[in-house]
Amino acid sequence: MTSDNRPAKSPARPKGTNSSHPPMMQKSLLSFFKTAAPAPTTTPTNTTNGSNGNTHTTNDSDRMRTPVKKNANGSASQDAPLFLDSSSLFSTDDAVLNSTSTTTTTTTPTTHKRKTVDFEDGSPIAYQDESRSVKKFAAAVEKLSLGTPVRKLDLFDIEPEDGEDEALGSRRSSRGVRRIKYQISDDEDDGDVDVERKAPSTPSKPQRKSRIQLDDDDDSEYEAPAVAPEDDFMDIDEAGLDDSLLDDDIEVLSSPARSKSKPAQSKPKPTTPSKPAVAAVFNSSNKPAPRPTLMLKDDKKKERVAKFEEKNSGSPDYDPRTLYIPKSAWATFTEFERQFWEIKGQHFDSVVFFKKGKFYELYENDADIGHQKFDLKLTDRTNMRMVGVPESSFEYWAAQFIAKGFKVARVDQMETALGKAMRERDGAATKSAQKVIRRELHSILTAGTLTDSGLLTNDMATYCMAIKEINRPGAEHLPTQFGIAFVDTSTAEFNLATFYDDMDRTKFETLITQIKPKEVVVEKGGLSVRSTRILKNSLGPNTIWNYLQPEAQFWNALDTVDELRIKGYFGANEAGSLASECWPTALQTVKDNMAVMSALGGLVWYLRTLKLDTELLSFKNFHVYDPVRQASTLILDGQTLSNLEVFQNNGDGSESGTVLRLLNRCVTPFGKRLFRRWLCHPLRSSSAIGARLDAVEDLMRVPGFMELFEEKCARFPDLERIVSRIHAGSCKISEFLVVLSTFRTLVDTSRRLSSYTGQFQSKKLASVLDELPDLTEHLNYFAEAFDHKVAQAEGDIIPHPGFADDYDANNEVLTNLDSQFAQLLDKVKRELKTTKIVYKDLGKEIYQLEMSNKINVPKNWKKTSSTSSISRYYTPELMALVTKLQEARETKNAIMKELQGRLYAKFDENYKDWLKAVKIIAELDCLCSLSKSSSALGSPSCRPEFVESERSVLELEGLRHPCVIPGIASDFIPNDTMLGGDTSNLILLTGPNMGGKSTLLRQTCVAIIMAQLGCYVPAEKCRLTPFDRIFTRIGANDNILAGQSTFMVELSETSKILSEATERSMVILDELGRGTSTFDGYAIAYSVLHELSTRIGCLGLFSTHYGTLTNEFERDPNVALKHMACQVDQANREVTFLYKLVNGVCEKSYGMNVAHMAGVPREIVDRAEEMAQEFELKQETKREEDLRLTRGAKNVGLGMVMDLAYLLGRVGRQDTAVAVADAEMNGDADNNCSDSTTRVGTRVLSKEQETRVFQRIFKAMASL
Repeated sequence: MTSDNRPAKSPARPKGTNSSHPPMMQKSLLSFFKTAAPAPTTTPTNTTNGSNGNTHTTNDSDRMRTPVKKNANGSASQDAPLFLDSSSLFSTDDAVLNSTSTTTTTTTPTTHKRKTVDFEDGSPIAYQDESRSVKKFAAAVEKLSLGTPVRKLDLFDIEPEDGEDEALGSRRSSRGVRRIKYQISDDEDDGDVDVERKAPSTPSKPQRKSRIQLDDDDDSEYEAPAVAPEDDFMDIDEAGLDDSLLDDDIEVLSSPARSKSKPAQSKPKPTTPSKPAVAAVFNSSNKPAPRPTLMLKDDKKKERVAKFEEKNSGSPDYDPRTLYIPKSAWATFTEFERQFWEIKGQHFDSVVFFKKGKFYELYENDADIGHQKFDLKLTDRTNMRMVGVPESSFEYWAAQFIAKGFKVARVDQMETALGKAMRERDGAATKSAQKVIRRELHSILTAGTLTDSGLLTNDMATYCMAIKEINRPGAEHLPTQFGIAFVDTSTAEFNLATFYDDMDRTKFETLITQIKPKEVVVEKGGLSVRSTRILKNSLGPNTIWNYLQPEAQFWNALDTVDELRIKGYFGANEAGSLASECWPTALQTVKDNMAVMSALGGLVWYLRTLKLDTELLSFKNFHVYDPVRQASTLILDGQTLSNLEVFQNNGDGSESGTVLRLLNRCVTPFGKRLFRRWLCHPLRSSSAIGARLDAVEDLMRVPGFMELFEEKCARFPDLERIVSRIHAGSCKISEFLVVLSTFRTLVDTSRRLSSYTGQFQSKKLASVLDELPDLTEHLNYFAEAFDHKVAQAEGDIIPHPGFADDYDANNEVLTNLDSQFAQLLDKVKRELKTTKIVYKDLGKEIYQLEMSNKINVPKNWKKTSSTSSISRYYTPELMALVTKLQEARETKNAIMKELQGRLYAKFDENYKDWLKAVKIIAELDCLCSLSKSSSALGSPSCRPEFVESERSVLELEGLRHPCVIPGIASDFIPNDTMLGGDTSNLILLTGPNMGGKSTLLRQTCVAIIMAQLGCYVPAEKCRLTPFDRIFTRIGANDNILAGQSTFMVELSETSKILSEATERSMVILDELGRGTSTFDGYAIAYSVLHELSTRIGCLGLFSTHYGTLTNEFERDPNVALKHMACQVDQANREVTFLYKLVNGVCEKSYGMNVAHMAGVPREIVDRAEEMAQEFELKQETKREEDLRLTRGAKNVGLGMVMDLAYLLGRVGRQDTAVAVADAEMNGDADNNCSDSTTRVGTRVLSKEQETRVFQRIFKAMASL
């Protein structure tokens, strides 16, 4: 509702200023005034001074809107218009804050009342008056100059004055009170602009301080104001409030938050004329303001954070992991707050779990996360928001935070309350640290660096990877060098990789697909755009990214070597030896490689911040990693692993339906991790594959072995990880006992398994069992060292007598003290002549003499407690004995902790033997897994036969997809695939849409992987030569992040195939050329197929929907034409897929039938059918015309003609080259002979390839 007295339009600002600020200023001031104020002085434009008073001439632009009050009957009434002179408006006097009501000609003083705004939901928001916020506003606005826009202050825009009790960085809690701050800015950017605040003319009354004693183990005291200061109830952008919020929806109420406080009363004071800028702010043009918005506090906070990061993210000194805290804030912190912010400021990207007694507490922003994400109860701890969790449930809550993608910093108490008191008594601490218990950062837990058993929820390895890329500016087309270091922190296994990669980053993508790191460490600005895109495309959204500063944090190679040497992670060097001689062998082989050593440096620096560097590096578990292993394994690049769904499916990204889920049937955690590495690198050597198949066949043939192995080993804990924790000293006693009993079971099981070796024909199984180390001597040492049953029951290691001399000596001291206590009790009974005296323990007060109140005791006895009938005392002699007993017990605890460390160190001395036994059990587990998977394939299944022949061979009879198990409900159709040898190397595959072409391609590749892994194949017959690599180009996917279209992705993968495929490769191409026009796609598909057939000579399957492509290769002996059979009902437009591979060419792709099945409207399908018939008629007419011109000659294919022309040209060039050589020898070489040399880019074949082309042409000619 709009009042008649109110101007129809809001005042607008002059041109060049932000029109959203005047309404903000105007509506803010309305919260401080109930009625209109007089016009005390004249302005240069519209006021005049008089001797008896002030007069004011007004117009629409001078008026300000006034709030509307509701009468008792509900009708609205409006106060008189408020006329303000700019000088009085920005005065710091209280007269401005308590203005009197007036009309245009009279002045009537009224009492100012505090207001609240009542929104439609009935919840009042109290506007603040007579507070520091108003004075801050007035003091800041007084510094206005001409043309200066006004904006809202951020939280840290105004520095606190001396004596103020509010501290930056901590938020004091109150509800329902709104504080508004303004600041002057020369631009419209809400950035880092600091304005020196002017002190208010009327100082605020100092608040009374009270001391609050916290009820916890922390003895520190905290100062807090008696009345909590006001804080934001809702962060509202007042410049964007709708006009309706200031009309009839506002009711003038008394503030419930200030009901006990009286507003200060003061008389109006004359003010000086304002600066011209005031008129520029309020007397703006009548241009309509933009549509206002209502922003909540969280939204404004996110906006400020986004602007800050956008402004500073490019700075080399900007580190989002830390928080800058100004000196003015440090001065206001209590000792506890200082202790918290010292840690939180250095780890601002982590959620800090702060140990307080028996709880872990989260403060400030961390408390908000716990409250919002996990519904933890939010409370106030003096002036800090706080949530807490019990100490016993730390691992549970830490795992919850980590699963959400947060880092968790654990801060533990380094002393008890008693220890703090002793430290203060002895004066060992400085004055600044005497008030709080000493705490230190224990560890930082992240998703990629977990080591605790309670936080590890997956048996598979999780990796943290550091990447170093050495780019050549301006030479992106040249090979790029990568250095990569990654670690599995749960097993302390480091892997180092270095290689040169092509422009498509093939090896880099393969490594990322194989490893799938949970956490990535890179130097800021160190990765190229192409590599960054591959990382983001290959990794999930929950991957943690850590950007380190070059040199300072992500060390170069020289700094890395120095740090490894200075810290002595790998032990001390012998006298006269080199610094790196004690390093692990794998690390010594790459220490001169700049890229990989720099990557290791970045990883070590990051692990040092997590306090994991010493315990992981000192394990010396380093390996050199090759992502492709070209010499000994079948290469599966990243694209192939993805297309064949080896590790994760293309649907939801899980393991469901993958090759890993099908074959990985291991029962031990360390066996599962080893099997994944086997699947990344299947074997290539025929002898190695045969040995593994022999072992699998023996395990299937000999009953009892796998049953015994699974019975004993299925309950094994993760020995590999626990051995790593024992080395780090972080293993629990219960875990240590489990490891010892498990290795004892392993030794007994190995002896029983060895009894089966006589039935095995495989030499591999016998050799694996023979390599198992004898751990009996090591286990006997620990059996004689302490009582395992007592340790299991009590959780403490009690050594046997004679094992630990210091422990035995301490036990003698305790025994002597027990006898002295007994003697002292007998002595007291004799002196007091009574037998009714006993020792009594109450809490920390032990060995108190308890007796009746009727007994008279000496005066030098100290009374500790009493009841109505008994009293308890300490004698001087007894107090001395109690002190000795407490010291002896403390010594015993220290000895027991040291004894635990000594036992762990003794265990770690033989860690190579422990790990060797674990690896052998893991290998046996993998062999058993392959045996179980082979048995589960059903029938038919067969052992693959590997042959060594000059030409590649692949013969698969009755092959079905391995994920489909034949049964009553299964109707999977098997197919035969014959390639190489005496048959064609390539199959040009056609067939209808949804006819099963892609399934045939995938099952052929999966069968090759299974065969070379050492597993049976789901086929009646499998005969093949070992392949060196599998290439796949399946599916139509674009790469939006990389700026590549579907067709670009197709050609990039095809280019990789053409450049790297060999005669021993398997190539799968699915519908190449469909991403562009028909003629371009057909031409590319033809050229690629011709190249694979003539020059490369690999085996492969090439599926297509280009029917004319089959005409060109119908007489090519290296290309067989086959299709997926189907039955078509043209009348009903129905297609029955037979899923059977047969010879010949499919007539059509039957796209119209598939469109009908997909539910495309019938009229659209009919129209498409008519257009297709017209196209086919034109094509048939053209074909008949071609046959007429050629007089019925048979088509040998354009490629055959080109090959023949090439060979004839080669003969001519060879004759010319001989003539040129003769002429040069005779000295009369003619310059014209140089024209006969081969042109640049001319395709050249080797002798062997030319021979193969000759044979292909002769076969084609013979078939005419």
